[in-house]
Amino acid sequence: MNTLAAEIQTVKGINVVTSDDTLTVELADGRSLSVPIAWYPRLFHGSQQERENWELIGDGEGIHWPDLDEDISVEGLILGRPSGESQRSLQRWLDGRKG
Repeated sequence: MNTLAAEIQTVKGINVVTSDDTLTVELADGRSLSVPIAWYPRLFHGSQQERENWELIGDGEGIHWPDLDEDISVEGLILGRPSGESQRSLQRWLDGRKG
């Protein structure tokens, strides 16, 4: 494993803030990382109350939103990876929210 990969794996999240258009994760090393909330459709379609109900998982290596069944890794955020969920899966989830 190269040094950069090792450094990315050791970065931990400590706080999460969402708005209608941005997901911001505060990192243990003092940085903050903001990405468009549209990168994560479940967050985008969730209410502010649902987005505020999050928990750190894996000692800060990831974030879980139980109300939205969404998990995002800090590593993925750092590497600029948006959600990999298929449109079909997202549509099933959206349809389930309506019923």
